[in-house]
Amino acid sequence: MIIEPGIIGAFFTGVLGPIVVAFAKAYLEKRKLNKKDPVAESLKTNVLVDNKINEILEEYGADRVWITQFHNGGHFYPTGRSIHKFSMFYEIVNQGTSSIKDYFQNIPVSLFSKSTNYLLENDVIEINDFKDETIATYGLKYIADEYGCKSGYLFAIKSIDNKFLGILGVDYTKKRKILTHDEISDIRVEVTSIGGVIMNHLQNPH
Repeated sequence: MIIEPGIIGAFFTGVLGPIVVAFAKAYLEKRKLNKKDPVAESLKTNVLVDNKINEILEEYGADRVWITQFHNGGHFYPTGRSIHKFSMFYEIVNQGTSSIKDYFQNIPVSLFSKSTNYLLENDVIEINDFKDETIATYGLKYIADEYGCKSGYLFAIKSIDNKFLGILGVDYTKKRKILTHDEISDIRVEVTSIGGVIMNHLQNPH
């Protein structure tokens, strides 16, 4: 059987041609993705999170909003088990409020086990008055006294599959503040959004 040259040409032009083009396009797109600048991607994440916590600061009249994230801080000797720590990666402060970010780096989770365990199970800690001895402070009162926090609200940051990623804190240092149930619910929605941004960055570090 003799195949006409014209048929062969049509086959290459009409069938193989588009396939080759499609493969070439996919290859180039993959190379483009692999060449993403990890620093630039990290900066984009930082801007998104900073914008979110700045919105919370302004909308709810807070003096300080911060985010801590859990991380591996080394290993115990001699078992080799991971030492779980947290660090404050994000912080926005209002005028006249001191920054505390530098003081909360590589802190063992065990030092704040009571508050961390409560957040793991209940998602929110509400302390509208650190001076009110009838309100549970979960071991946080001495930190509040140290840094002049009159009211504080902590929210667990979790991924969509319920992994505990970190904590968002809303501090009031100038005067006490009672957030309403609706305000607490609205902040929780924002925290869920932040959790999605952080988890996406962790899963796609480029």
